[in-house]
Amino acid sequence: MKALIPAAGMGTRFLPATKAVPKEMLLVVDRPVIQYVVEEGLASGADEVVIINSRDKKAIEDHFAPNPDLEATLRERGKDAYADAVRDTGNMPVSFVYQDEPLGLGHAVRCGAPKMDGEPFMVLLGDVIVPDNQMLVRMKQVSDEHGGASVIAVLPVPQEQVSRFGVIDGTQVSDDVWKVSGLVEKPPADEAPSNLTVFGRYLLSPRVMELLADVQPGVGGEIQLTDALEAVLAEEEMYALVIGPDDGYDTGTVESWLDTNNRLFARK
Repeated sequence: MKALIPAAGMGTRFLPATKAVPKEMLLVVDRPVIQYVVEEGLASGADEVVIINSRDKKAIEDHFAPNPDLEATLRERGKDAYADAVRDTGNMPVSFVYQDEPLGLGHAVRCGAPKMDGEPFMVLLGDVIVPDNQMLVRMKQVSDEHGGASVIAVLPVPQEQVSRFGVIDGTQVSDDVWKVSGLVEKPPADEAPSNLTVFGRYLLSPRVMELLADVQPGVGGEIQLTDALEAVLAEEEMYALVIGPDDGYDTGTVESWLDTNNRLFARK
């Protein structure tokens, strides 16, 4: 199984810093955000992590490339722990494909299609950190319990915030699992079917990737992953794992990035 990480965005909220440094390379405590996400994908059973990158973000590729010269220099200076970190990061099974136009999350995911081999796949949004690496493991358990169905993570939010997110409709089947009957992207608060918002972790059937080829631009003129998930519901079951506010950390804004640094540093 492959894990896809969309990472081609401009990082507008972090300008001017992201003129030179990709948002995904900003440090959280001791390593870049995207390294946490790659490590989560591998810990969750992925045999390869595919980063959907922009051609302008070479720093991400450099980070995951081997650097034997740097490693050797560090070992010569007795800095073996740093050398090990450089070696381990360079040996991660990470590959890259490119999104050459900013056409939305659904389009970014579709760019990874040539790597998928018709298999189920994970999508991990690159601005969310799951420190214990257990969310996708639990989602796989839910999928296995329901015949390999797609599973998405959802987070309850106050009703007045639902218009910022994709929102599910459905029926609760256990303490932390819902059967999904519908999805809507950024609905008005008074029209939202629930307060369960799509969080940024997906375990998806191969049919989702196929349907993305036909999705038309939706909200914001972009190709939305939510629209492909809505379409797959006509053919397959889908479930949602309800998570709590301490299960994952957002780094998508300056404020949330700073908060995540503080919270994870306190856990060290």
